[in-house]
This record gives sequence, C-alpha cells and structure tokens, in this order.
Amino acid sequence: MRTSLLIALAMLGLVLPAQAHHSFAAEYDAGAALSLTGVVTKVEWTNPHAYVYLDVTDENGKVANWAFEGYPPNTLKRTGFPRDLLKSGDVISITGYRARFSPNRAAGRQITLADGRRVFLGPAA
Repeated sequence: MRTSLLIALAMLGLVLPAQAHHSFAAEYDAGAALSLTGVVTKVEWTNPHAYVYLDVTDENGKVANWAFEGYPPNTLKRTGFPRDLLKSGDVISITGYRARFSPNRAAGRQITLADGRRVFLGPAA
C-alpha cells in the first residue's frame, strides 16, 4: 500500500510541471505583431522563460511598462544572447506578438540594440 502511494505521488509530481507550460497560440496572437521602442527597466533571466521589461512612451507622453517573454536562458546563451547583453537604461527596439488576455505583455521575437545589432529573444509565431 505504501509503495503504491509513493509511486502515485511521484507520477503526480511528473505531471504537474508539464501542465504548467503553455502553447504559444493559447497565450499569444500570431496575427497581432507589434514593434516597440523603449527603455529596458528589468531583465529576468529565469526558467522556464526569460523576460525583458520595457518602458514605452506613447504619442501622448504616457509611459507603459511592457513584459516580453523569451526563450529559456540556456537557449538565449547558446544563440549568442549573453546574460549581460541588456542592462536597465538601455534603449532597444523589439518585435513580438501581443498577448491575448494581458495588456502590455507580448512574446518577444527580435531585439535591435542601440548599435544596430540584432538578437533573437524568442521564436517566430
């Protein structure tokens, strides 16, 4: 009986993390591409996805903080995006796909740095 309970708990532990991950289409709209320029406020180098936060000023002078989800940190590093590439205060342009249900949130695609270099933050839709 005790062995069966331990096996059941172990299997439950394997299933729960898989349910937490989401598909792109469930969270983001591939038909709602966007391109923004702003100031980096924070970079979260965390699993399962890295995030870049950006203050974007609209045409009326109102500032909104956007969150862009990207690849996992290991993938970013392997594709030429080191951990220290972005710093708070950097001005960047970023492309991505708007979230379906969260304002000021997007799946990041490509970042253009102030010197013109481009790096990928995430996959194409």
